[in-house]
This record gives sequence, structure tokens and C-alpha cells, in this order.
Amino acid sequence: MDDLDWQLISLLRANARLPVAALAKRLGVARGTVQNRLARLERDGTIAGYTVRTRAPEADRRIVALMLLAVEGPSVEAVLAALRADPAVATLHTTNGRWDIVAELRTESLGEFDRVLARIRRIGGVATSETNLLLSALKY
Repeated sequence: MDDLDWQLISLLRANARLPVAALAKRLGVARGTVQNRLARLERDGTIAGYTVRTRAPEADRRIVALMLLAVEGPSVEAVLAALRADPAVATLHTTNGRWDIVAELRTESLGEFDRVLARIRRIGGVATSETNLLLSALKY
């Protein structure tokens, strides 16, 4: 991939519905160049698909946080299973380093958030955790 491919992907990340002609104009290249590059990027799997992002209404799950979890011994799969079953857990990631799991939590109130934290900390195998509230989104 060269710089033009990365610029094309960046434009598509911002708005995957941009027409090929608009992409070509913004990149300063011919429409055929953009079409050929898109076809190649799709064919080789670099572009796996196109999607729609929605924004939740402000009142919907206003409290968002990242919870970092360290897991005792071989309990990662059991902890992940318990987290998957929790409706407040929006996303889960395994990671390396100090923390084993990163969980994105979404709740409607601080009271609910407090109950979710307590519930997750009681999961067998959770050794320790650290939670950070997300204050604002700067890039999607």
C-alpha cells in the first residue's frame, strides 16, 4: 500500500458513501485510478466491507467507561464469558501487558455504573481492575 491508498482509506473512514468521482477529486487523481485501487483493496481484503455508523441519542447510555482487568491464572475464558453476558459491557478486547482484558462499559446513570462495577469486580478470577470514564470523543 502506498500513500494514495492510505489517503483513500482515510477518506472512506470519514464517509464511506463518498462517490468515486468525489474521492478522485479530493485525491487529485482520475476516477479510473480510484476505481482500480478500490477494486484491488477489496480483492486483497484490505477493505473488508462498508458500514454505517449511528450515533446513539444523548440520553442513551450516557455514561461510558473503559475498564481494565487483570485476571488470575487461567481464568480469562471464564471472565470473558461472564462479561459477554453482562448487558452493560459494550465491547471486549484481550490485550497484553499489565491488563488482560479491556471492557467498554455503557450505562444510563452513575448509580447503574456503580452497580456494574461492583458486579464485574465480583466475577471469579478478576484479580484487579482500573476504570476510566470517557469524557468526550475527539475522533470516530
